[in-house]
Amino acid sequence: MLKQLEESVFFIVASEKRSCFVSMINLDLADKLRKDLIEQGFKITVPPYTLFSAQKKGISCTLYASGKLTIQGKDMEEFITFYIEPEILQSVAFSYPETQVNTLPHIGVDESGKGDFFGPLCIAGIYADEAKIKQLLSLGVRDSKLLSDSAIGKLSAKIKPICPHAIVFISPKKYNELYANFHNLNKLLGWGHATVIAELVSKTHCTDVIIDQFASEDVVMNALKQKNIQVSLTQRHRAETADPVVAAASILARAAFLEGLEHLMKQFEIELPKGASNQVIMTGKALVQKFGPQILEQIAKLHFKTKQEILDSIRPQ
Repeated sequence: MLKQLEESVFFIVASEKRSCFVSMINLDLADKLRKDLIEQGFKITVPPYTLFSAQKKGISCTLYASGKLTIQGKDMEEFITFYIEPEILQSVAFSYPETQVNTLPHIGVDESGKGDFFGPLCIAGIYADEAKIKQLLSLGVRDSKLLSDSAIGKLSAKIKPICPHAIVFISPKKYNELYANFHNLNKLLGWGHATVIAELVSKTHCTDVIIDQFASEDVVMNALKQKNIQVSLTQRHRAETADPVVAAASILARAAFLEGLEHLMKQFEIELPKGASNQVIMTGKALVQKFGPQILEQIAKLHFKTKQEILDSIRPQ
């Protein structure tokens, strides 16, 4: 009982001050942790009552014989988020402190692909109650932008059997048709969010919804009114970093985007880069030269200025 109380006190201090993080780890991972820290440039010492202590500029990490791991320093946040949580803890105790997580039943919604010239636009939503939220946390769910493509695929496959979910997958061709009707990306996104929310409300009867805010608050509310759906809607900037249900939705949305992009790459036998970089323009130029300008309707979002940059790059000067 005392040990449990001690651990909970450590946890609260960490979540409030964020200057020191303490967690219990499986000692079977001690050798891996030591080896990984050496490879990351940490200097190892063995103070009394410890298995080892590791230091480098901005981070101090100590593992005790009890399995207690303490981490502190001005650079600890990135170290914990990108290494300790996924590789050692396999949880998000630091990213989503239990004292701050909303464990009330709710729906979380996020999208992926809106900034990518090639590939689909995908909006995903998830419903979770307290038990399911704890399951999501145990899986290591976090903002999809912090995860590799392979990790996103694996997590998506684990999340789907746990939580009721809905995904709106908009292929590039369909996206261009919808954009021609909406004439506005935010309105298209609002329609997509409202469609996902409506399906999950129908499935779960839950009306508490949190989304990652992408526009003025009335965009999604108006789209919901058009569907005659009434919910308690919370819109937050970067909601996927604060709410594990929205984070899980971001993973499903990104997984759907990656699957759609992979399908296009296989169909046209070409690597399609993400985003809207110079590499994207070069790839688009190669595709237009091979298939003609009409190919862009099937693989890309035509309202991006990238389209004109591609066409301009192949016109005779």
